[in-house]
Amino acid sequence: MRAGWGGLAVAVWGATAGAVVLDGQILRQSGAGSFVKLETSPGFAVGADNFDTDHLYAFDEDQNIALAAPIRVDIGGQDGVIPAGQVVASHYVFFDSIDGVQYGYVEFDAPILGIAAQPGTMDATDFLANTDVTYLSTDLRGLERGDEVWIDPDNPFRLWVYWAGSSPGDYIRVFTERSPAAMM
Repeated sequence: MRAGWGGLAVAVWGATAGAVVLDGQILRQSGAGSFVKLETSPGFAVGADNFDTDHLYAFDEDQNIALAAPIRVDIGGQDGVIPAGQVVASHYVFFDSIDGVQYGYVEFDAPILGIAAQPGTMDATDFLANTDVTYLSTDLRGLERGDEVWIDPDNPFRLWVYWAGSSPGDYIRVFTERSPAAMM
């Protein structure tokens, strides 16, 4: 599925500071991984099997950006769209295992608005990526058949994942409301 929406950021409401991915945990797995929040400075590369571990990873991308145009999402949004003018914080969550399965969650400091989980929606939202991170194998990002991610219906600050990782892994982009921690 190719998304036709995209946009440029028109305003930065705060500098990236503080932790906006708060925590996470793997509750069941076939490996021996744990939750790891990555710091984006200094930069690193993600994708193309360069991690190959059983960990559940997350890192913050651009924070508190007012969307100049609407963006399409695969999960959430208003009819699959986050509207222009909405201030969003972007986060990357992934599982780059050699051959593992995990069920777990990631907590954010603001409610989740939507999730880009397919190559087209991820490509269209790359303008919200963190410039210190190099994204490899971008055409292979997203979820494969059988993978599931969802916003907790009782706690919109929590993202649940149930996915199996192999080459090249599972990669999603999560959009939350304006991040209070990034304003500090």
